[in-house]
Amino acid sequence: MVVRDEGPTDRHAKMLRVLSYRTYRHLFSAQVLSLIGTGLTTVALGLLAYDLAGSDAGLVLGLALTIKMLAYVGIAPVAGALAGLFPRRALLVTLDVLRAAMVLLLPFVTEIWQIYALVFLFQACSATFTPTFQATIPDILADEKDYTNALSLSRLAYDLEALASPLLAGLLLTVTSFHWLFVGNAIGFMASALLVMAVVLPNLSRVERRSFRERLTRGIWIYLATPRLRGLLALSVAVAAAGSMIIVNTVVIVKDTFGGDDQQVALFFAAYGMGSIIIALSLPRLLDYFEPRPIMLAGGILLPAALATAALLDGYWPTLAIWTLLGAGASLVQTPAGILLRRSSHPEDRPALFAAQFALSHVCWLIAYPAAGWLGARLGIETTFLILTILAALGAFAAMTLWPRHDPEELEHEHEEMEHSHAGGDDELHVPEIVWAAKGTTRHRHKRMRHAHPFVIDEHHPIWPQR
Repeated sequence: MVVRDEGPTDRHAKMLRVLSYRTYRHLFSAQVLSLIGTGLTTVALGLLAYDLAGSDAGLVLGLALTIKMLAYVGIAPVAGALAGLFPRRALLVTLDVLRAAMVLLLPFVTEIWQIYALVFLFQACSATFTPTFQATIPDILADEKDYTNALSLSRLAYDLEALASPLLAGLLLTVTSFHWLFVGNAIGFMASALLVMAVVLPNLSRVERRSFRERLTRGIWIYLATPRLRGLLALSVAVAAAGSMIIVNTVVIVKDTFGGDDQQVALFFAAYGMGSIIIALSLPRLLDYFEPRPIMLAGGILLPAALATAALLDGYWPTLAIWTLLGAGASLVQTPAGILLRRSSHPEDRPALFAAQFALSHVCWLIAYPAAGWLGARLGIETTFLILTILAALGAFAAMTLWPRHDPEELEHEHEEMEHSHAGGDDELHVPEIVWAAKGTTRHRHKRMRHAHPFVIDEHHPIWPQR
């Protein structure tokens, strides 16, 4: 492929051009406001835990984080099963309002169990909101280049929030108490709701009449039956192994190993975020030259390589540089993931599939978080680096094995003769013989045939074709 060389300014202008779409501009603004509010609440929740539990605040926050992950893993598939039954805009606005209400209750908490209850309810709403929101974007931006730019902007929003929210919280805490940070978060969620209300979102054009059990498992079924997504899950293991080391043990490494202070802890987190930002800015250009597979596998390989280097090297500045590489590796994997989900699903199945990715990726974090903390406390930082290096390397190797090198969107495949029923019945790719039709469901028979088209897992294609 020959691609005209462009300067950084031209590339970034093209990436920002996606904001010219009014609907996406509103949704992106809503995402930014929601992220900033959530960042403020993260800081305020830590201060609230210390206010209630004193020296046991770390234990309280650790359990709250575990509850958050359990809510993500348990609620997301249920949310994906139910999301298609409600208008998207009404659902997103309702969830924003509910999250704002729960955040406003946090300043009135007087018992630790109340923190746990509100965190679970809040994260249950987030586990419904986030996959639904993510699944809406590819339906708004039909062009894949626009969608790629949107993914890069979304990654930038996450990374910049991680850098800006603690700074903003620190500035606000100089003039007010931490309880007002919860109010700031609630305002962010309400502003997000208003932005979503101001646009018209596409609803699913066709929702199959399936049982709740079928809707509950549909996203997981499509995900695990798709080779590229099995590769994505393996890469999620590598990301969780590296990311848990950053999130859980950075403060220990900086303060105990290097004798640093809070500002230097913040510098290490900033280095990790900067690596991610650099990749997010570069990704649209990289995808002009390469398919997602080599880009994401490069990130998967970079993660264990950087972890192993950190275990072998000793020094403040080398470790800081490695943190930047780890941020870059994680972004190489995570930013293009939406492209794989979009290519692997029909529009009506995207909420369930995005929910499956949300839940399965957080299973990886649910395992990696406590492992990084327990190993670091019991076996030491160097041994923890090595163990997590092995875990990340296994994830990268599994991805290379599970995700075929040749992975075109359009696949030639053969259908055996079959008879089945589902809503809609007729379609362009299969010209079925109608057996009977009742209450919007047609039972039809497909003759044996061989053809090629963009392949995704569905009722007509339950098994990925072998080469």
